[in-house]
Amino acid sequence: MAKSRGLTKVLVQILAILLAAAYLIPVYMTLVTSLKAPQEINLMTAWQPPTKVNWQSYSTAFSQFAPYIKNSFILALCATALSAAMGSLNGYVLSKYPLPGRNIIMPLIVFGMFIPYQSILVPLFQFMQRTKLYGGLPGLILVHVVYGLPITTLLFRSFYEEIPDELLGAASIDGADFFGIFRYVIMPLSGPPFLVVCIWQFTQIWNEFLFAVTLARPSSQPITVALANLAGGQAVSWNLPMAGSVLAALPTVLIYILLGRYFVRGLLAGALKG
Repeated sequence: MAKSRGLTKVLVQILAILLAAAYLIPVYMTLVTSLKAPQEINLMTAWQPPTKVNWQSYSTAFSQFAPYIKNSFILALCATALSAAMGSLNGYVLSKYPLPGRNIIMPLIVFGMFIPYQSILVPLFQFMQRTKLYGGLPGLILVHVVYGLPITTLLFRSFYEEIPDELLGAASIDGADFFGIFRYVIMPLSGPPFLVVCIWQFTQIWNEFLFAVTLARPSSQPITVALANLAGGQAVSWNLPMAGSVLAALPTVLIYILLGRYFVRGLLAGALKG
């Protein structure tokens, strides 16, 4: 029995290593290609590391993509902050406030998570044009805020439902009103869900492509669109888009490296209460 368990554990570990290797192959190819000179890139030597490291690809990519990286940061930070703040307030109202019909409102909000981007793209494009929001970052931020509200509301509501009603009642007896309870009782307890929501939203918005390519003019487009436009041309120097993709992936990778453990703890915080 013990030998069988040991063998199973070894097989699982081997499988995990193989899956990790398969997942990391594109990462290896991206890094290797980004460090090669253009004349060194060909199919025959694609797997080989560069004979001489070429850092020029990164300096060129950064100078070329800097405006688009700036757009991505503005878009992701603003949309994440707004959707997290509004989702927190929504979650508070739908979990602790006696709102008539909240058991119907919440499923309708969550239903928004399952609406594909493509199905609302044409009416959304028309709405953005009529409201003069098409083409700029403010309109793109608004789209991501609205589309992010279902998941942020759901996450905050799930966490706030575990907060004892007696705590809110005590604050109410002490004279706190609706916003007073939210500010002095709910917000100090909201660290874990805010962390989860911000990491999730930032990653999703940073990597999003469809809204960015259809609802923003070239000067307002984020890095994902700029990379696609560069790689889609003819006679591409592949070291440049590979270096650009590394730069584009770096913010989200660093977030999960530095805050990944807190992300998991935040996801489990509401489930482990009570």
